[in-house]
Amino acid sequence: MSFIAQLQDELAGFKKAGVYKRLNYLDSPQDRRVKMEGRGEVVILSSNNYLGLCDVPEVVQAGKAALDHWGAGTASVRFICGTFTVHRELEQALAKFVGCESSLTYVSCWNANEGLCATVLGESDWVISDQLNHASIIDSIRLAKAITKCQTAVYKHSDMADLEQKLRAAGNARRKLIFTDGIFSMEGDIAKLPDLAALARKYDAVLAVDDSHATGVLGKGGRGTAEHYGMLGEVDIITSTLGKALGGAAGGFTAGALALSDYLTQRSRPQLFSNALPPTVAASALASVRYIDAHPELVSRLHQNARYFREQLLALGFKPLPGETPIVPVILGETAQAIRMSELLLDEGVFVTGFGYPVVPQGHARVRCQLSAAHSPDDLDFALRAFKKVGSKLGLI
Repeated sequence: MSFIAQLQDELAGFKKAGVYKRLNYLDSPQDRRVKMEGRGEVVILSSNNYLGLCDVPEVVQAGKAALDHWGAGTASVRFICGTFTVHRELEQALAKFVGCESSLTYVSCWNANEGLCATVLGESDWVISDQLNHASIIDSIRLAKAITKCQTAVYKHSDMADLEQKLRAAGNARRKLIFTDGIFSMEGDIAKLPDLAALARKYDAVLAVDDSHATGVLGKGGRGTAEHYGMLGEVDIITSTLGKALGGAAGGFTAGALALSDYLTQRSRPQLFSNALPPTVAASALASVRYIDAHPELVSRLHQNARYFREQLLALGFKPLPGETPIVPVILGETAQAIRMSELLLDEGVFVTGFGYPVVPQGHARVRCQLSAAHSPDDLDFALRAFKKVGSKLGLI
């Protein structure tokens, strides 16, 4: 078979198995309700727009003003052609927001993660990763192993005894890096940061936390997992995204000591060989950080919405995974059933995505609900009625 024929054959297999993903096109800004092509208005329960800032006038206007002031972009990488002052201002604001001395922006958090391990680890070093870490962390470690020949290990999810065993096995390695998500995106649970930090200190390890789903979400001020545990300033490295709660456009960053940002500027290949963030994105993200600082009540509203939705799902007879974050996964088992449920919910005007293998383990397919501070009580009750109708139809409740 030709290359294209092989791809077509595999795609046909995806469709037959009920795991084929179809893109849904929106014709309005990302918000609690959107206009979807062929569907009309639907309630969004599958967006990372946790604080509803994607369409806040201050955030949008900041991007427009940046386009007028700096133009479309740098047209090259930062150290070659110059970098815009808005990037420096954003990096200073991000570092302060997450409790670090300095930060460096990337075109995505995937790039930030990818640019970390292979840059700071060598052949005599170890990186130890949580079993349920995001794919970007996994690929960062795979890349580092291929490039630098560093040693790698995986510990059972949030299992501190297993992590300690792996740290002991690393022995007297020059550098040991523990890498974890802050909020695990498919489970909605929170890393045991105090325990992780204690083990890092005990074994002279560096602790790195990908806070993509926690920035803007955890802590009274939305400053992330560290604030949630009262540990601002105590995490060695924080990576995170600008593409979720902080305006929802794109981009990511790595925060830590000034020496770390400087070293990444010198040696991190995804940063060295990629254009800077478009100024529109940088300015909108900066406006989002300032907006959160001025409106901490958004974080409280987000958690109120999440608690209400979780409680009501339980009352209907569903069994969402327990947790205290706005990620509320409803486990269904098989991938095809999760996708079927998401399709039926969309027929009822609720957009929520079904996830299956390989995103989650076999037999643990789910629909993942994501709440926003922008959701009104009417939005949530509308969605819950749809869940009740579809759940009854599928025999789930």
